[in-house]
Amino acid sequence: MPLEFDEARAIVIETVRSLAVSRRHETIPLDQAHGRILAEAVLADRDYPALARSLRDGFAVKSKDVPGTLSIRGEVRAGDPSQARLADGEALEIMTGAPVPAGADAVVMVEHVARVDAAHVRIEQAAETGQFINRQGAEAGSGSILIPAGTRLDASHIATLAMTGHTSAMVCSRPSVAILATGDEIVPIEAKPAAHQIRNSNSFMLASLIQSSGGIAEILPVAGDTKEALLPLLERGLEHDMLIASGGVSAGKYDLVKPTLRELGVEFRFERVRVQPGQPTAFGIRQNKPVFGLPGNPGSTLITYQLFARPALELLGGVNEPFLPLLAANFAAPFRHKPGLTRFLPAHLSGDGRELRHISWQGSSDIPALAKANVFLVADHDREHWQIGDSIRVLLKP
Repeated sequence: MPLEFDEARAIVIETVRSLAVSRRHETIPLDQAHGRILAEAVLADRDYPALARSLRDGFAVKSKDVPGTLSIRGEVRAGDPSQARLADGEALEIMTGAPVPAGADAVVMVEHVARVDAAHVRIEQAAETGQFINRQGAEAGSGSILIPAGTRLDASHIATLAMTGHTSAMVCSRPSVAILATGDEIVPIEAKPAAHQIRNSNSFMLASLIQSSGGIAEILPVAGDTKEALLPLLERGLEHDMLIASGGVSAGKYDLVKPTLRELGVEFRFERVRVQPGQPTAFGIRQNKPVFGLPGNPGSTLITYQLFARPALELLGGVNEPFLPLLAANFAAPFRHKPGLTRFLPAHLSGDGRELRHISWQGSSDIPALAKANVFLVADHDREHWQIGDSIRVLLKP
């Protein structure tokens, strides 16, 4: 019986997470680490901040001394060493980021301080203990985990690695993924196709998706619709960490991918999902390797990769929790679909996120419509109508 897409996705994640996969690691320079998956946790090498620092330009004081007139002991800037303990009745002029002297428990902003003369200031308002002070260890204590293993490194993580003195990062090696497009009608992209032929757009689309998901793609030669053509290419694909076959997974006479994969020892966890496009999607395992049979139309391939193959690849690559980028958006025009299947349909969401419009398309082979979209609206299987202003889930286009 076909599964709902969230059930099928959960099966993929649970299955791949349980695989006894030996993950490989490598050390790369820090300036090449953006987007890679961290293989070992990054710990704080000291307290952050290492001492109490001021969050504002102003005066460090003892809160019990204000309101009042205080003597100016001097000034301290960011980068200066710590000052001697503040005495009662003293104020230390302090700059943002400068160390707060022992004895001071508050910083009063310079805007709230009146100079009496060169040696004294008058503060008219009370100060709360700890105000505008970034206390020692407030950001992170020495030895605490700053970035857990399995995190995809973004710019803030690179800054964290640099802050803690790392010139390189230990990251997970990228999994290799074989891409096999099938179909007698497919010709190379540089060819001039006859009217009954199409260029091999799927393989290159999948390669770009795999690369953006942290994998290394190998595009195999196109397989014709015979077992003799399929078998050696599927065997070659199964040598990789993961295999994605595109096309040949429906129930037609020449849809031979699933039967041939079974002969090669693939155990399927599901072979049909209640989504459109993409119903015939299949997922199986062979020798701890995920294998996907995705429908051959580009819209189907794109959607089912995002829903099912991407989380598998991310888990193989060391990601802890694969993330499906679903948002809520409001329709700018009425929309309806035929209930029964969850449909992922091309749409455009305005830059401010306020207006969502369905893009008319001719089905999952309509690549021009896919190119116009920046999201896919997710039309639930049990609802038919949406009016202007109604909310619906949208899937960000990868």
